[in-house]
Amino acid sequence: MSPDSYHWMEKTFAELTTRELYDAMNLRQEVFIVEQQAPYLDADNVDQVSIHLLAYCGESLQGYARLVPPGVKYPEPSLGRIVLRQESRGTGFSRILVGKAIQKSKDLYPDLGIRISAQNPLASFYRSFDFQEVGDVYDEDGIPHIEMFLV
Repeated sequence: MSPDSYHWMEKTFAELTTRELYDAMNLRQEVFIVEQQAPYLDADNVDQVSIHLLAYCGESLQGYARLVPPGVKYPEPSLGRIVLRQESRGTGFSRILVGKAIQKSKDLYPDLGIRISAQNPLASFYRSFDFQEVGDVYDEDGIPHIEMFLV
């Protein structure tokens, strides 16, 4: 799939259709809970205040990221629930998704930086966007994570 074949949407929780919300929750559960075998409560009451970035190819949601406003999880805005459908991995699409999420966060919250809780094996990927590790590796739902910050 070429980057041109994706249809991008940025929506508040209230703007999501039932289908889009279902697609996002389904993809998040498919990857984070089933594939990564990390049972946790995905519906964490943060979706309602977040901006949702969705990338569809045809009728299939291929990528998703959640932009959390400052003061909800951290003093700064944060990105989370960044996820790709299996067939979109290894295509370079993750760089496009994360790049768009970073740009949208900077547009909404200029000069605040962005904080993330990254799965530790992906720290080098996020470093390529100039995120820097903050603190030590910690366990989150059975997966090693590290807090990272982008100025």
